[in-house]
Amino acid sequence: MELVPGNTLITATPQEGRELALALARKSVGAIQPDAEMRKALRPGYASAADSLTMAAQVVAIEFATIAAANDYWR
Repeated sequence: MELVPGNTLITATPQEGRELALALARKSVGAIQPDAEMRKALRPGYASAADSLTMAAQVVAIEFATIAAANDYWR
């Protein structure tokens, strides 16, 4: 399983960095719970829970912060 697409955090733009952050977060969930049917079964439980969605957004934000630093904040 390729957890970092292209094996790099370097992106051309902040937009690409944000897209990569979302991809990394999704791949992490897939690595933690590799059973797609189980993920599908669990989704309704967190899809309507504000605290779960906030935590998911926090994971993406952390991934994006890491990517931004790796790209010297696109300077």
